[in-house]
Amino acid sequence: MTAKSVSRQEIIMNFSSPPNNDDVAVFARQALESLPDELARKCEELILEVEEFPDDTTLQDLDIETPYELLALYHSAKEISPGVQKKIANGEDKIIIYRRPILDVWCETGEDLGRLIREVIVEELARGFEFSDEEIQEMIITLRQGNM
Repeated sequence: MTAKSVSRQEIIMNFSSPPNNDDVAVFARQALESLPDELARKCEELILEVEEFPDDTTLQDLDIETPYELLALYHSAKEISPGVQKKIANGEDKIIIYRRPILDVWCETGEDLGRLIREVIVEELARGFEFSDEEIQEMIITLRQGNM
């Protein structure tokens, strides 16, 4: 295989050191560009952030024991309370990808990193938009079959 025939994605995936935040962000942006239509319509102005781990406040709010349990988190600009949705001033929809927990899963499973990040993002966004478990699984199966 010549250097010209190697795609950018193949180059990115040949790591000699752990993928850094910028590497994870590249995969995450690619995932956001290939979201299923039902999610893409809802994520037109979505902000992407990559952090090492969730902060202590997030872990406490979600009642999570270890930061390795949370791979991504969707924050809606809408604050939801029982029966009420309220737009938060200057709020922005964003998804935070947690690099170290994702890399931990990647090392344990040996799954393709881009595919793993894409599925984490799809699942987190779909849950945030209250899709059912069945709908989420259908989205992921469709992505896998489309080999996106």
